[in-house]
Amino acid sequence: MRFLKWGGAVLAVLVVVGVGGLIFAKLNPLAVVKMISLWRDPVGPNQPVVWQQGPEVASTEKRPPNIIVILADDLGYNDITFNGGGVAGGVVPTPNIDSIGHDGVDLAQGYAGNATCAPSRAAMMTGRYATRFGYEFTPSHPIFMKMVGDAKTGAHDPIYYPENAKNYPDLATVGMPHSEVTIGKLLRAKGYHTLMFGKWHLGDKPEMQPQAQGFDESLGFLMGAQMYAPDGAPGIEQSKQDWDPIDKFLWAALPYAVSKDGGPRFAPDKYMTDYLGDQAVASIKANKNRPFFMYLAFNAPHTPLQATKEDYDALPMIKDHRLRVYAAMIRSLDRNIGHVLQTLKDEGLEDNTLVIFTSDNGGAHYIGLPEINKPYRGWKATFFEGGIRVPYFMKWPGVLPKGGKFASPVGHVDIFATAAAAAGASVPTDRVVDGVNLLPFMEGKQTGYPHKSLFWRSGDYKTMLIGEWKLQTAERPKKNWLYDLSVDPTEKNNLAESHPEKVAEMLKELAVVDAEQAKPSWPMLAEGAIAIDHPGGQPIAPDDEFIYWAN
Repeated sequence: MRFLKWGGAVLAVLVVVGVGGLIFAKLNPLAVVKMISLWRDPVGPNQPVVWQQGPEVASTEKRPPNIIVILADDLGYNDITFNGGGVAGGVVPTPNIDSIGHDGVDLAQGYAGNATCAPSRAAMMTGRYATRFGYEFTPSHPIFMKMVGDAKTGAHDPIYYPENAKNYPDLATVGMPHSEVTIGKLLRAKGYHTLMFGKWHLGDKPEMQPQAQGFDESLGFLMGAQMYAPDGAPGIEQSKQDWDPIDKFLWAALPYAVSKDGGPRFAPDKYMTDYLGDQAVASIKANKNRPFFMYLAFNAPHTPLQATKEDYDALPMIKDHRLRVYAAMIRSLDRNIGHVLQTLKDEGLEDNTLVIFTSDNGGAHYIGLPEINKPYRGWKATFFEGGIRVPYFMKWPGVLPKGGKFASPVGHVDIFATAAAAAGASVPTDRVVDGVNLLPFMEGKQTGYPHKSLFWRSGDYKTMLIGEWKLQTAERPKKNWLYDLSVDPTEKNNLAESHPEKVAEMLKELAVVDAEQAKPSWPMLAEGAIAIDHPGGQPIAPDDEFIYWAN
């Protein structure tokens, strides 16, 4: 309850400050965003969550498997210890996340749907490239993107598009069209009870919210990042990156709140990751006697960097404060995933549950930590492997092999078709579905490449993977990158100049898929330069390799 009391005090201060709102707004435009948000959708005190109860006794008939998709937010490839790495040189074990891969199948070349949060989630939910339905850029507040556009980065400054900001739609109206078929809609039609937790980021309008997109129950937040606790709350350690405009915006503008089934917002009664984990456990117990689909989308370890003091104090071997806070967030994430897995065992559900774990994209450069995507180059908001190659595990005891490994390229888009096959549902035939059912590949019944190609696009920056050949092409800088991932998985040797015929061949294939995509449903507001080989917090030098990312 300490967080609740602290949150109420903060809200009271904001109300008082609101009396002088016009003066305050001139001094701090970020505060306007938060004040308007609180005015439009106030945050009330904590309230108990009651989950719909399934049958008291399970049916004696054979039932389809429960399906749980656990999604981390901006988790770096090297943030877990599964592959022998881990945060801070591996001093923060992630045994629970690792167990999903060890007890199931490691999709060793697994790719995110996109290199940033929202388009990646849209691709996962629909089994389609999000660019097929205009979800190309992460919805962003114009004030925030103006801050990004004004930030100086060294040799290559950001580009801001004020004309696009003038015509930008109301942020509450930007999201995934209701006409899309989501995993929730598909499985609910097959008799599943569908549950969504945590970060939605697919639209704020009623027809875009979870309850209108196939979920019987939801508990979380609709738009983007979220505080884990009020700023400066007792029992919380935090790290602010003053050099980062993204971080400044988050600390000034984000609430600490959740909503149940689209109702009024209220404050959780504990650290957000622990809160979501506890509520996921409670919902499993409520639904143990009927098939359920759970989409558990933690916001950890996305910024703002906040951790409980208990997790922070457990890591005295990490001397760097920022790294220690981040590591403590990973520790909490792993512990809560462990609670979910243990509850499945305790309730006798483990053997009949397909558990999928992944991250929405790679680790972010703007937290300033250098090794989170090791050994890969690049970051979130790039199509280098560090931005889109993510931990990706599936476990289903008795069906998928324990300790299995599938090494061919697969993507987030495959979760849709795989979940449908497990549930005995058919994928839609009235639209292009880019994902494929991975079950026969993981079971060893089918070999080879599940995909002819995989495709990504954000503005003029486009990427295609055909087999193990990967082509990135961009306008800023005007450049092609060509890699043979079979011999160069860390993208050190650009073959574009030495293999012009392969570049031409892949550009031709890319153009075909690119032409199938829709125009963006809302414009980009800015493009920012991202250095490929070093994190944020230091200027981009003239000879640094970089890419401009559109959003």
